[in-house]
Formats: sequence, structure tokens, C-alpha cells
Amino acid sequence: MAKYLAKRIGRSMITLVLVISIVFCLMRLMPIEGYFTNFDKLTDAQIQSGLKELGLLDPVPVQLGRFFKNLFQGDLGVSTKYRANVPVTEVLRDKLPISIKLGCLSILVSLCLGIPLGTLMARYKGRFFDKFGTLFIVFIQAVPAAVYYLFIQMYGTTLLNIPLLFDASNPRSWILPVFSMSLGNIAYYGMWLRRYMVDESNKDYVRLAQAKGVPEGKIFFGHIFRNAFVPMVQYLPSSFLNTVIGSIYVESLYSIPGMGGLLVTVIKGNDNNMVQAIVLLYATVGIIGLLLGDILMTVLDPRISLSARKGGR
Repeated sequence: MAKYLAKRIGRSMITLVLVISIVFCLMRLMPIEGYFTNFDKLTDAQIQSGLKELGLLDPVPVQLGRFFKNLFQGDLGVSTKYRANVPVTEVLRDKLPISIKLGCLSILVSLCLGIPLGTLMARYKGRFFDKFGTLFIVFIQAVPAAVYYLFIQMYGTTLLNIPLLFDASNPRSWILPVFSMSLGNIAYYGMWLRRYMVDESNKDYVRLAQAKGVPEGKIFFGHIFRNAFVPMVQYLPSSFLNTVIGSIYVESLYSIPGMGGLLVTVIKGNDNNMVQAIVLLYATVGIIGLLLGDILMTVLDPRISLSARKGGR
């Protein structure tokens, strides 16, 4: 187990370093206006002096090495447009908790609705619940998310008398954003859990249990659901990233002062340091999510081999 974890962590670290390096190099292709507060009022001499002071005239490998050194010290630079001369880490410290709360709540709602949906679809295959769930999944997958996000906001605020804009002190204003962000994962969990459960129900051990007279309920929940849920666990941590990505539009729609709306704002404002920090944060969350998913799957299912056997592929 320790050897497997060491390998997975090592690969994840290498991937993270590569992602950071690529993002850093791509950001160097952005307009230099994003590194100055009052670019229009600066002379060419002042611009060159500012670029030299920031180290942007050095070779890219030198800049990258300096960036990693500062990164290990918790220094991501300062914001130039969004909050001039304020450290990026301070801006993120104010925004990140809100997005994490929304993401965790939406994941909780997704699990509470998506898993029962997939279970009912598999239990009553070809009947009402299965057809209803299939219709819901197809709708979520086929219709652009922006469309039903707008409809939820438009009619949800009217029918439920919920405030149009987000207010952290008003719990009712959290309902529509959390529900909107959970829809994609509800469809995802329902679709894949149904598939895994239907596959498990056709295996020989299920037929053997049925031949022995084991009650259907015990077979379904004690064997089929249990074995079908193992591969689902792998995607639970990474689905948090999908929720965060989906929150980019939702947070902008409800004026939520979180990470999603922040990314849109800093991109429009050409605040290069802020854009770079947020993209790196999203990449880190995604890589950690994949790592945790693999670890959870091996912990829950002892049949999964943690290392290759001799003579194995």
C-alpha cells in the first residue's frame, strides 16, 4: 500500500509540475498590460523598467525557476487590476471559502439525489423510474447548462420567492445556486450507477445467489449495489472539480463573491497574476481529486491489486 501511494503521489507531483510550467509559459504570451495598473499612462521607458523590475525580461527558464521558488514560499505575486498591489493569496483567502462551501453543498445534494436515482433506475429497469431517469439524464446532457441555469433562476426566484442575488447571510439565497451546480453530477451519478448495477446483475454470482434462494432485496443491496458503487467512488473527488468549473457561470449569474465570478472578472480585466493563480489552483484540485479517487477505490475494494504481479501485464 505504501509503495503504491508513493508511486501515485510521485506521478501526481510530476503532472502538477508539468501543468504549472505549461500554464506559466502560456501566461507569458498574454499582453503585458496585465502586469501594470495604469498601463495607458506609462511611457515606453517606464514600461521597460517595470518589466525589468518584475523579471519579465529574463529568459523564461529563469522566470520559471523564480516562480517555483516563490511558490514554495506561498508567494503568487500581487494583483495588478482587480485589487491593485494586494497579494494574490490574500484575495484568494477571501474568495475560496465561499466556493468551497457551495461546492461541498452541491456535492452533498448530488449524492443524496443521484445515487437513489441510479439505484431506482437499475431496480426498475424498463419501467417508470428508469424512463424518468433516462429522460432527465438526456435533458441535462443535451441541453446547454446556461439554458437551464437561466430558467432555474428566472422561475425559481418567482415561484419560491427566493432572492435573485446571493446573500451569504440569507440561507434561502443559497438554494438555487447549489441546486443548479448539482444537476450535472446528479445526472452523472445516476447514469453510471445504473450502468454498473445492471452489469453486476447479469454476472454469475448473482444467478448463483438467486438459485440458492437468497432474497432479492439482499442480493440487490448487499451484492449488486455494493460492488457497483466501488468504481463510482473513483469519480467522487474529481467531480468536485467539475462542480467548481460549473460554478464559474453560476457564481457570475447570482453575483456570488467566489472563485468562479473572480476568474471571469480577472480575465476581462487582464490581471495576469490572478488568472495564473486561479488556473493553477483549479489544476491542483483536479490532480488531487484523481489521486484521492484512486486511493479510495483501492481502500474500499481489497480485490484491486496495488502492484503488478510477476508475469502480469
